[in-house]
Amino acid sequence: MEAVKIVLLCIASAVVYGILHDQVTARVCVEYFTIGHPPVFYTDSPTLLAFGWGVIATWWVGLLLGIPLALVSRLGSGPKFDAADLIRPLCKLLVVMFCVSLIAGLVGYFVASQGGVWLLEPLRSRVPAAKHSAFLADLWAHLAAYSVSVLGGITICRWVFSKRREMAKSAGDPSSSQASSGNVA
Repeated sequence: MEAVKIVLLCIASAVVYGILHDQVTARVCVEYFTIGHPPVFYTDSPTLLAFGWGVIATWWVGLLLGIPLALVSRLGSGPKFDAADLIRPLCKLLVVMFCVSLIAGLVGYFVASQGGVWLLEPLRSRVPAAKHSAFLADLWAHLAAYSVSVLGGITICRWVFSKRREMAKSAGDPSSSQASSGNVA
């Protein structure tokens, strides 16, 4: 049951992040969602688009992190990680994702406004010229979030694996409070 909680925690974390991230990017350039994405939601409302795409574009990322994280946290003998032990590392990942996405979006906007990158067809002619830099800012922010989520997810899995090995080695040591408490985050 704890493995299911870990997977659900990862999915919920990804979806909440996705919705909040899209609440910002939909306001930077709504065309990123209305033109740059398939027409799933027939609305121009940034709020509704952010809720819809925040779920559609992120639940699977949480699942792809949740499954290996649940496996590395629960399989085998020795100390195990519970969902509660993973809240802090996941929150740290989300903060890093936000910071990197913000920087990437700002850099993308600046580079695009200086002519360093540009939209290709068919987007170039479909997105209003005045919104090209904002569209590219959104694109860079989203690509950064996905990239950091993959690298951060791998990092968390490696950390859990290492921490469990360390805890197992020290489990016989009575002075090791971490091994006996189970709370490691």
